[in-house]
Amino acid sequence: MCIGDCFDTPRFAVEAISDWWESEGQKRFPEAGRLLVLADAGGSNSCRSRVWKAQLQEQLCDACGLEVTVCHYPTGCSKWNPIEHRLFSFISLNWAGVPLRTFATMVRYIAGTVTAAGLRVNARLKRGGNETGERVSDEVMRRLHLRPHAVCPAWNYTLSPRT
Repeated sequence: MCIGDCFDTPRFAVEAISDWWESEGQKRFPEAGRLLVLADAGGSNSCRSRVWKAQLQEQLCDACGLEVTVCHYPTGCSKWNPIEHRLFSFISLNWAGVPLRTFATMVRYIAGTVTAAGLRVNARLKRGGNETGERVSDEVMRRLHLRPHAVCPAWNYTLSPRT
């Protein structure tokens, strides 16, 4: 889990996924050529965010050679994300009653979480560097290798590496 001390921006969201891929994903799944991302419909990883899509293209598809499929939950439905059901409840239980006054405390309690199935949570703090207001031009959007899916194309799409 990546905890940030900056604005929740599309760049931050993609950097968190990219950091996971570089530190964990490619080691655990060395043969993987594609990645599935389940995302909210709003916020930093919004289905309408051009920065989110451009950063996925640049940092995951092009830099790592991964095909990335994104499926956005409809507005108000992200609570059905399986990660929230399987992970966040255990984190909440682990830090219950603890004042989260510092990032160090938060990271320590998240990293100390173990689920009933034995999953141990990794946590790290990512500091700064993600300013708001970033824009992506129409030209950059045209150069994305973005393929909308037939079902709910605004919410479901695949980005392929530009090689």
